[in-house]
Amino acid sequence: MADNPRRALTVRDLMTTRVVTTSPDEPVADAAAAMVRQRVGSALIMQGRFLAGILTERDVLRAAASGSDLRSSPVSAWMTKDPEQASPDTTVEDAAQLMLLHGFRHLPVLEGREVRGVVSLRDLAAARISRPAPRG
Repeated sequence: MADNPRRALTVRDLMTTRVVTTSPDEPVADAAAAMVRQRVGSALIMQGRFLAGILTERDVLRAAASGSDLRSSPVSAWMTKDPEQASPDTTVEDAAQLMLLHGFRHLPVLEGREVRGVVSLRDLAAARISRPAPRG
């Protein structure tokens, strides 16, 4: 079945499923190293099977600038707790509006309570460049 060209682009179409996950007790240095290895800008912090927070490149930078020992400082001290999230069916426009309104660049994508991926502002911008908005 061919894609409907009029169908709104959704987060499902753009999100990465290459997600780094860690626990709140994990040292920031270990989470940052995993992010570098996977070439992603965020790590999702899981409490068991549930999303507890997100740690981003900006958070790691704040932690480093504070002078904290990143090998012993826990992710929970620097993460954003209970982050905003999108569903796979959230439109690209709605996701971009949410991210720009709140000033963040990474948005966890959940279906129910299950993590499906992460979409970044870069993903959304790349989609706009490769598929311009229809002219009205």
